Amino acid sequence: MAKYDLTQTIATYLDRHLVFPLIEFLKENRALKSSSSLNKIYGEKELLSAQLDLLSNTNMVDFAMDIHRKLHETEPPATFATKRAAVLARLKELNALCAPLVRLLQDQTKVAELKEEKNYNIEFIQENLGVPAGCLDHLYESAKFQFECGNYSGAADFLYHFRTLSNDAEKKFNALWGKFAAEILMLKWTTAIEDLKALKEAIEAKLQQRTWLLHWSLFVFFNHPNGRNGIVDMFLQDKYLNTIQTTCPHILRYLTTAVITNKRRRNQLNDLVRVLQQESHSYSDPITEFLEDLYANFDFDAAQKKLRECENVLMNDFFLVSCRNEFMENARLLIFETYCRIHQTIDISTLAQKLDMDQDAAERWIVNLIRNAHLDAKIDSAANHVIMGTQNPSIYQQVIDKTKSLSFRTHVLANNLDKYVQSEGDDKAQA
Repeated sequence: MAKYDLTQTIATYLDRHLVFPLIEFLKENRALKSSSSLNKIYGEKELLSAQLDLLSNTNMVDFAMDIHRKLHETEPPATFATKRAAVLARLKELNALCAPLVRLLQDQTKVAELKEEKNYNIEFIQENLGVPAGCLDHLYESAKFQFECGNYSGAADFLYHFRTLSNDAEKKFNALWGKFAAEILMLKWTTAIEDLKALKEAIEAKLQQRTWLLHWSLFVFFNHPNGRNGIVDMFLQDKYLNTIQTTCPHILRYLTTAVITNKRRRNQLNDLVRVLQQESHSYSDPITEFLEDLYANFDFDAAQKKLRECENVLMNDFFLVSCRNEFMENARLLIFETYCRIHQTIDISTLAQKLDMDQDAAERWIVNLIRNAHLDAKIDSAANHVIMGTQNPSIYQQVIDKTKSLSFRTHVLANNLDKYVQSEGDDKAQA
């Protein structure tokens, strides 16, 4: 599974604090597999070393000392204690510098009064309420410092107030990124998705920022109750799909998983398959290949083999591990539906092989599916067959199916044309 591990690839697009949960997941995964034959992607010391390296540029000195002890089995050098003392001194200094503003912000009655009187702005507060000039900037510095200390709650609170009061557009934008990271690390998905929406509006024309947002948003989309809808709606937008194809095609793994596990977005399957085929030269894994084999190649044997590999990929992916059962169930459903479209009479033992299930389990699964999904099908137990009824879509449905993705297809064609023109230009330049 090492060749399918995306931890290092994704980490390059994350704030170092967001990488800590990924490493903790790998450590826990390794412990769970201590008696298993599955490959261990990273060694224990390798993971501890990575954590210590990440911590070296933060203020979480106590955490770094603990990791140093585990990694080297010795007490950390005196430089750690020196840094710890410096961090505590700077934190005390920043708390004193922004204390007048913090006291005001903690007075909810006064803040409500200022908002009601339309006086909740830094100019009025400095001129009339005894808050020194520069106090707001110190609040921003304190928020950043607390974030580096691992106090994400305090950092998020200060950054919220800073964005409300500040007139500095650049700092407000940076504060939004910081607050988004803090909300993710506190697992506050409802607040985080609001920050995500605000960032989307703020970075419309910035390719690199969109690339970061695609990666950071994975934390939210695979934890928020409505995340599977959100990831499909966002990632298939022209500008974000273009970003994926240009800078980070590995994100297609997460988009593919979201579409497969989301029955409400099944109408996007054909569009997604076209993208996967287009980008297969730059990125593929068992999850993307499963969909290609099933929908583009109609190769059920290959899809079955890929489905087995998919389970291992899901188990070793921080964002997707919780989707494993749901993914396998929906993937089998896709195999069944596709197989039924091209066969009227289906041998259950053959279908069980395609679904990677034993025959008894497959028969029970098919019976429940027919009952719950109201499929026009019946089981002939004597012949060990599933017999499908004929279902011809209406002419209206056929027209809808043909035209519903016209805009998307136009985007794909335009993107292909841009790539062709660019390659032609590069060839002429080299000539």
